[in-house]
Formats: sequence, C-alpha cells, structure tokens
Amino acid sequence: VQLQASGGGLVQAGGSLRLSCSASTSGFTINAMGWFRQAPGKEREWVSCIASDGTTDYADSVKGRFAISRDDAKNTASLQMYSVKPEDTAVYYCAADYNGGCPRSVLVYDYWGQGTQVTVSS
Repeated sequence: VQLQASGGGLVQAGGSLRLSCSASTSGFTINAMGWFRQAPGKEREWVSCIASDGTTDYADSVKGRFAISRDDAKNTASLQMYSVKPEDTAVYYCAADYNGGCPRSVLVYDYWGQGTQVTVSS
C-alpha cells in the first residue's frame, strides 16, 4: 500500500484547508484511515480517524473544527480543517490499517504517507 498526502500549505489563522490522502492498495481493502501530525520538536500525535463503517473520532484539540471523510470507491481520505490555529502548524501524515475500528495509536497503523506541511500564520 502506498499513501500520498497532499493539500498542505500556508494559511492564516481562522482560515480553512483541506488535506487529501490517496491510497494505492493493490486490491486489498483498507479499513481504518487516520491522520496524525508532528510539530517540530514534538512527538507525532493522533488527529483523527475514520473506520470502514464511517465511524469517526477526533482529538479534543481539533474536535468541532476538523472533519474527516473517505471515499472508498476512489481509495481516498480527506481532512477538512476549519478555524485553524497557529498551534495546528505541523507536518500532517495520513495512515492506513487493514484492521477494523478507528485506532488512535501510531503503533497500530501499518502504512504511512510522506507527510504534508501545514503552516498557520497568526
């Protein structure tokens, strides 16, 4: 499985940004898809996930501002970011796992994209 994340960039605080993740699965079915982020000097942290049945989950820091979605026909996942804040600045990674559920742990995911930089200016 190969994941390609895109959509990052520079945005002003209060603005919006949409990240996309495209997966090439070689015929296998992906179940969980997630988004993580890593700011300079910090550990990679979980942001959101979406299960194969559409169940979603969000970190408290982004709940109400971010929305995750997926299109299984296209093998894509998206993260719509609203009302962004300077503390959202990080490299954002998409991840995929063949197992079910909506895991929060970085250790669970088997496949990772290369990351896309999001910078929020104040």
